[in-house]
Amino acid sequence: MSDAALAVVLGLCSAVTLAFANLAVKMGTDILVGRAILSASAALLILPAAFFVAPPDAATWQALARAIPAHLLYQFCLVQAMQRGDLSLVFPIMRGGAPLLTAIAGVALLGEHLSLAGWAGLVLATGAVALFVRPTGGDSLAQHPDAAAILWALGTAVGVALYNIADAHGVRTAPQPSTYIVWLFLLDWIGVSIAALALRRRALGAAIATKWRYGVTAGALSILSFGAALYAMSLIEAAKVSALRETAVVWAALFGSRFLAEGFGGRRLAAALVLAAGLVLLQIAG
Repeated sequence: MSDAALAVVLGLCSAVTLAFANLAVKMGTDILVGRAILSASAALLILPAAFFVAPPDAATWQALARAIPAHLLYQFCLVQAMQRGDLSLVFPIMRGGAPLLTAIAGVALLGEHLSLAGWAGLVLATGAVALFVRPTGGDSLAQHPDAAAILWALGTAVGVALYNIADAHGVRTAPQPSTYIVWLFLLDWIGVSIAALALRRRALGAAIATKWRYGVTAGALSILSFGAALYAMSLIEAAKVSALRETAVVWAALFGSRFLAEGFGGRRLAAALVLAAGLVLLQIAG
């Protein structure tokens, strides 16, 4: 299998496992505790690999120092969004919004130019996100019952955009791609775990005792998803990997409707399909 074909397979695998990981966290009900268990479980599961990869050099530590704050911002906003809104609502906005915001900023602020196909992708993706955001009935956006969830989802999208840039740089500057991947997981759990200890101290033990399976499952899936995406970034352009990974919006909409009995399943699934098509056009043809 060629490097390009392997990267495509890894990117699609990353999309499915990403959606499953977030489904597992959402099913745990306490999103902050679920994310803390996810991150700590991922660190423990990947710890043995630290003895088999090349040790981080100075450039890797610098890349990690830039990436960890971006991941912390992402996790903080994600917890707030998923605690307030349906998976099939907030996940497509947070994942689809990242490349969309990047493209809009590039055109508006940096004078970047899109191809015709890129503009088509931008219009499709923007319209799809608008479908997710649009209130039902006659409510205004300010009166939207999920307004807070949508705002936090957009904040998460900013975090995703920032860590995509940091991680694409880190995986290419490390002695081996696996070095950066392993050490990112070994450090990423600290911030969210401190937050869980500070904010859920009294309920933390009970939450872990009853919901730990969801967090551990999500942690294993997170390793598969993020590791596959980062390794794919070492084989082909980061924009193409990101486009493949963001097809997770379709899976999340489907899982939310199927496993969580979330409403508006048909509308959100259709919007997710349009969003995924727009993102692929935007990232690859832009």
